[in-house]
Amino acid sequence: MNQIITYIRHKPIVLILAALPLAYLAEIFHWGPVWVFVLSAVSVIPLAAYIGEGTEALAAYTNPRIGGLLNATLGNAAELIITIVAIRAGLLELVKASITGSILGNLLLVMGLSMVVGGVKNGRQKFDRRQASRNAILLVLAVIALIIPSIFSGYIGNPQSTRVEALSVGTAVIMMILYGLSLLYSLKFEGAPISRKSTEEFIHKPAWSIRKALVILTLATIGVVFASELLIGAVEPVMTGLGISEFFIGIILIPLIGNVAEHFVAVQVAARDQMDLSVEIAVSSSLQIALFVAPILVFISLIFNNPLQLIFTELELIALIAGVIITAFVSEDGESNWLEGSVLLTIYLILALGFFLID
Repeated sequence: MNQIITYIRHKPIVLILAALPLAYLAEIFHWGPVWVFVLSAVSVIPLAAYIGEGTEALAAYTNPRIGGLLNATLGNAAELIITIVAIRAGLLELVKASITGSILGNLLLVMGLSMVVGGVKNGRQKFDRRQASRNAILLVLAVIALIIPSIFSGYIGNPQSTRVEALSVGTAVIMMILYGLSLLYSLKFEGAPISRKSTEEFIHKPAWSIRKALVILTLATIGVVFASELLIGAVEPVMTGLGISEFFIGIILIPLIGNVAEHFVAVQVAARDQMDLSVEIAVSSSLQIALFVAPILVFISLIFNNPLQLIFTELELIALIAGVIITAFVSEDGESNWLEGSVLLTIYLILALGFFLID
């Protein structure tokens, strides 16, 4: 009993796991879709944290490059599971909005909050300027790859035509090839942008065995699947009851739910004056979403016979372009402060307000 109490004191996030059975009780006893949505969303947070911690523990038993590849592959597992469930439910607009929201959230919210917290605590912080430049180039390429199908589809023909579908699938294939090349590059060179460093190296040494890490990783993944089923099942009733658009849920709420644990780590290491790692976490996650998650969702959607096309709205495209440009400007000098972080946060909050007011 004392061991349990001690564990809870050291990891209070474990208490939030109680939200998952409560979400099932809310579903069974008809407490209302809002309660189901909120409780299932909250339960994803600790589960995603355990997926991240399990991944880090496994990475600790490999060399830095293989560990980086594990992080690159499983870094967005929770959000990937949520979007797969959404595809199966036919909520394709929510899925596309979540892709946009994840990129914006990492570049504006996470990096902005990290710069504010780190700047207030440590003053002006420095990070690798050359690495930031390489990251900016890859981000621009990734966003262009997402923009091209949206622009060209209008000239090709009907959005439901096979040619437009071929454009999305072809773009997804090319993006996956680029992702593969990025992984290959990360195997040869340390500090590659797609392969983030192990955050445990900077926070604490993992105490889990390989077996324990695999068991927890598996259980946490299964938990996210169950929570996602409840979460997505409650989306439409919540939209109707609260007047929240599917677009807002996808572009703001889903990315926050799936990545809040990783966001916390980025802010935490910035507070410890490790801005290089904080920036790397934010940018790596954005690149993974654009070059890995988005393309793989296109292929998965074909399995469920709900084709996902990489065609985004004008608002999403404008937001993506603005996010990448302002991030490139802020990081080009290799220095950050709380004012620059405030600029990023301001843009994110204004975008969030605009997205909330869209019907």
